[in-house]
Amino acid sequence: MAKTGTTTQGLRTAIERSGYYPALVSEAVQTAVGGEAVVSYLVHQETTFDANEVRRHVTVLVLTPTRFIVSHTDEQGPEGGTTAAPAAPSATTSTESVKIGRISSVVLSRVVANPESYTPGTLPREVVLTIGWGAVSRLDLEPATCGDPDCEADHGYTGSATADDLSLRVSEAGDGPDTVRQTLAFAQALSEATAAAGTR
Repeated sequence: MAKTGTTTQGLRTAIERSGYYPALVSEAVQTAVGGEAVVSYLVHQETTFDANEVRRHVTVLVLTPTRFIVSHTDEQGPEGGTTAAPAAPSATTSTESVKIGRISSVVLSRVVANPESYTPGTLPREVVLTIGWGAVSRLDLEPATCGDPDCEADHGYTGSATADDLSLRVSEAGDGPDTVRQTLAFAQALSEATAAAGTR
């Protein structure tokens, strides 16, 4: 489930509608946002099945005039406990606040059906929003070659570094068309904010 909008009240409503520990998630996000206005937001809940357990995860993305805020909340199953005092489930919530100027990339990948007959404005079947700000980088290395199949010299390594701090996948089949639209809207707002920050 994902919701996007442009008001602080709308953000609270979207968190409550997700039904995923709304008091905990709201407090964490509100503390991170502080007194700033909410320009855009996205609330995305993901449910995964792990053996006999169902686990939920909610990601809240918030854009303010100066920052990008990301909040993750995960639940863990009960551990330990006794017959007299059974263990209760627990949840962990974290927030990170990033200055808009630090965002190095906003990548939006779209998957469309029947690309040969695509018309502008058609909703993608799936989108993946990847945002990088340098907190996590992935380095992919492989042996370098010179192109000569008979060459036995050591040419060192070649590779690429990729900023991959956050990746969020939303599909029309799994999350609904509104969620895809909302993800596209948030991605556009974030891209525009990073472009404006680059000109200041």
